[in-house]
Amino acid sequence: MQIAHVNVAKNYRGGERQTELLMGQLDSRGIRQRLVARRGSPLAERVRQMGIKVFEVSGHLPGVVRSTRGVDLVHVHEGRSIYAAYLRRRLSGTPYIATRRVNNPIGEHRMAHVAYRAAACVVAVAPQVADVVSAFEPKAKVTVILSSSSGLVANADEVEAIKQRVGNKFIVGHVGALDNNQKAQDTIIKAARILRDQHPDIHFLLVGGGRDESMLRGLASGLDNLTFTGFVNNVGDFLGASDMFILPSRREGIGSILFDAMEHSLPVVVTPVGGVPRIVFEGQNGFLIDVDQPQQLADAILRLKSDPALRKQMGEVGAQMAVGHTPPQMADAYLRVYRAILEHKS
Repeated sequence: MQIAHVNVAKNYRGGERQTELLMGQLDSRGIRQRLVARRGSPLAERVRQMGIKVFEVSGHLPGVVRSTRGVDLVHVHEGRSIYAAYLRRRLSGTPYIATRRVNNPIGEHRMAHVAYRAAACVVAVAPQVADVVSAFEPKAKVTVILSSSSGLVANADEVEAIKQRVGNKFIVGHVGALDNNQKAQDTIIKAARILRDQHPDIHFLLVGGGRDESMLRGLASGLDNLTFTGFVNNVGDFLGASDMFILPSRREGIGSILFDAMEHSLPVVVTPVGGVPRIVFEGQNGFLIDVDQPQQLADAILRLKSDPALRKQMGEVGAQMAVGHTPPQMADAYLRVYRAILEHKS
């Protein structure tokens, strides 16, 4: 088989990381594939370094359609390109699948219904995302394949250096694009302000960059217990340096970074949005708090900080759960979908 993966996102976020992970796994198994990506995007460069052919496009529909010519199957990894995959199917009969990673409502227009209905399969990264797709287009053929961990490693020397930079304080880690409407980093900043005076031995690390960085830095003005790292490549080192992990999002598909935090044996504090309750269980591997509740976040942080035994227990449970969500397992699931589609076509 030959697969064309399509992801024309401008930035590099969780969906792009999952695309890269899947392609790496398929490449190791000898699957022929190409990536259709936005010109100059981080994903294009990263996949090219893997030795996989990359077709760079402007992101507009005609270029994506042309770049998917001559393959057996098109796999769309972000919403806007599903229409290009649909046109490729009309032109050459090439089947396509689309991975839906967010539980946002799908925009209501006729072509969206047509494109989702015509897909050989729509893969949702969580049951809650599958529900959104099925509610929008009941005739869509939907299956669930959870995202995977990224296998992020921590270098002991780098971990120690990060800890020393914050004065060997208790580190509350967060990794995510600085997209406040989704990730609710303002809730983290408010919790940091609540804890600053009474608990100066707690330090927040916000790892990642994004469109809201300037606004969030302004909101955090005067806080000396919170650090913005910007975009980094050594995310594993920051997870290794953290004592716990927080993700107080307003919406998520699955929150794949949680698998990475759990792999590093970190207890997590999250909001029960999207597919997050599928992987975080109250009192087992973390705590669930309400959306937009910085006081609840602060209270959960203090509870974990004050109880090292509980942190250790939750971290161990999380690490055991993460074992079932690795890149090879995700690739196995996608290969089963690919083969079923191509066998049916033949």
